[in-house]
Amino acid sequence: MPRVIGLMSGTSLDGVDAAWLDTDGVTVAAFGPTLTVPYDKGLRSDLRAILDLAPTLARDDFAPAVAGDDPRLLSAVERLTDYHVQAVEALGCPAELVGFHGQTILHQPQHRRTWQIGDAAVLARRLGVAVVHDFRSADVAAGGHGAPLVPVYHAALAVNLAKPLAVLNIGGVANVTWIGEGGALLAFDTGPGNGPLDDWVSRHTGLAFDRDGALARSGHVDIDVLARLLSDPYFALPGPKSLDRLDFGKTLDESGLSGLSAADGAATLARFTVASIAAAKFPNPPRRWLVCGGGRLNPSLMDGLRQSLEAPVEPVEAAGWNGDALEAQCFAFLAARVVSGLPLSYPSTTGVPAPMRGGRITRID
Repeated sequence: MPRVIGLMSGTSLDGVDAAWLDTDGVTVAAFGPTLTVPYDKGLRSDLRAILDLAPTLARDDFAPAVAGDDPRLLSAVERLTDYHVQAVEALGCPAELVGFHGQTILHQPQHRRTWQIGDAAVLARRLGVAVVHDFRSADVAAGGHGAPLVPVYHAALAVNLAKPLAVLNIGGVANVTWIGEGGALLAFDTGPGNGPLDDWVSRHTGLAFDRDGALARSGHVDIDVLARLLSDPYFALPGPKSLDRLDFGKTLDESGLSGLSAADGAATLARFTVASIAAAKFPNPPRRWLVCGGGRLNPSLMDGLRQSLEAPVEPVEAAGWNGDALEAQCFAFLAARVVSGLPLSYPSTTGVPAPMRGGRITRID
């Protein structure tokens, strides 16, 4: 089986996860080393600013940044790509292929737009290995949401686990994969993950996130503000469906959240994430919830989920999975599927009309 390195920089904007797999995109023969390379504060701040700028920077082709683009975008792409090179080199494992997700700065599938930045050609040249990238655009161009793409990997990992099973990822946005008997899949973004809470904590304390949920635990949920947050039309839509990290901006602005104290705002946003997850609808109730992503490390979120869901809630480590590396592993798995010509997404995972191949391969000269 090919040896593949997967790279993921998610909507939390905190750094690059790298993971090595021995996989053909159907099964995993071996799991190798994993690591995270955190972004420096300057790049993280610049990427967060680019999220706000992205709608004004976007071109029709959504290709990697090119000469003539905004210099802030060009600088971010150069630095971001260098971090990905560092991550692969630090992993220290030979690979035949690299799966490179890039950094999402805009996701508007309703307008058939999704944009992940990072320079695959530079990455391939510096690493001396073929790079698979641009995983989402074919799905979006065909009318799908282009997200989430992890369900096929979740299903491969969960083949021997009791079903129905829900695998929940809490990053900047939260998404869930429901796996039913016989391998049936349903996937969608449930709502906010850590994104609004991280932004709130940064604005009020200067910290990057609410470590151990301490700020949220010290506050009280404002029930009226929470009700206004949960009234967003997104929650009435059936899955599959997906979100941009900033999609709740107007709802947040109009909810009255800004009038709350730092602690009460954090408590209310944490409950917003939990309540939107608990409202998710499935063909049959999950017998178990497995949680990955940074949110699984936040006791305020995990305690809220355990109180709100009617099935056991555990970090994915309880099933023997690596919760810090799961998405990076996924893009190694998906890279192998691209090379083999296998679908990355399905009508029940992204809403695409038919099973959809995707990705592009940049080979070294």
